[in-house]
Amino acid sequence: MRTIKSFVMRAGRMTEGQQRGLDVGGPRFVLPLADAPVDFDKVFGRSAPRTFEIGFGMGHSLLEMAAASPEQDFIGVEVHRPGVGALLNGVLGQGLSNVRVFDCDAIEVLKRCIADASLDRLLLFFPDPWHKSRHHKRRIVQPAFAELVRSKLKPGGILHMATDWEPYAEHMLEVMNVAPGYRNLADDGRWVERPSERPVTKFERRGERLGHGVWDLKFERVE
Repeated sequence: MRTIKSFVMRAGRMTEGQQRGLDVGGPRFVLPLADAPVDFDKVFGRSAPRTFEIGFGMGHSLLEMAAASPEQDFIGVEVHRPGVGALLNGVLGQGLSNVRVFDCDAIEVLKRCIADASLDRLLLFFPDPWHKSRHHKRRIVQPAFAELVRSKLKPGGILHMATDWEPYAEHMLEVMNVAPGYRNLADDGRWVERPSERPVTKFERRGERLGHGVWDLKFERVE
């Protein structure tokens, strides 16, 4: 039975810097889809807090977070090749060693490559909201996704989501409020104040100029 994907593969022209990122950084920082959990202590050469970001786009947020927190490790997933190249070009330019990348389906990466109870944070910033009703089944935030993420987070680990589409924020809240093993960290049981650790992207600044809101949700694994 065909699995419903939450993303579409998009072609895109590569800039010189993006191609350099793939050519030079790919062999060093891109990890293959494995059939067993990856030993990230071996990959990074240390044991450190680990953040997993799904769909990092052009990599601006992930690059900023990794540069600001060299004591932490960051694992990003993105299927858009120019975005992967852009991130890797930035990693090379800043001389970072605490970033690794998968360029394939994030759900498969979580299932096959990430050990249970091994992540400190999972980030999902501005995923495709799939606006049309007939496409809502493509939204990545579904009960099965919540359960998969919970299994990969450490107890006390955080799932942090953000969207600029209020109906999708409501959908996320509806799914997560009934997902077992989580606690909503919002004081009012809905959204948290904009967390300082989430970098502001050009995309978000543009939305603010246009009067768009942004909704952040944080859920802690409690069991």
